[in-house]
Amino acid sequence: MLDSSALLALIEDEPGADRVEQLLRNHSVLLPFVVLLEIFYVSLQEQGEEEANARYAMLKALDVTFLSEVTEPVLLRAAQMKAHARISLADAIIAAFAAEQGAVLVHKYPELEAVQDQLRLEALPYKAKKR
Repeated sequence: MLDSSALLALIEDEPGADRVEQLLRNHSVLLPFVVLLEIFYVSLQEQGEEEANARYAMLKALDVTFLSEVTEPVLLRAAQMKAHARISLADAIIAAFAAEQGAVLVHKYPELEAVQDQLRLEALPYKAKKR
């Protein structure tokens, strides 16, 4: 499963982009709806409507399985993760999808280390912190 940060690494050619491309080419990839939402709104804020629409269309064209139904187990697991870790609600939902699917979550967020005991993670190179 790819997190928003992993797909943005690919889109913006950041470190780890080659790994994301490899996963998309050679593996079954899951994408929760929250990833589409995050990439669209971040792109809209930072790049404008035209780029946000282009990125959304690119994501929808990927050969991946989109997860759009939030089952009760996903909802409850996301709530537990959010309650016990300092992660965003979006990250909690994405992590809960990964945990419920038994998928490895590929990401670039050090905050997800707080839930690493609840799911399998693969960290791409983190961005340097701004000072």
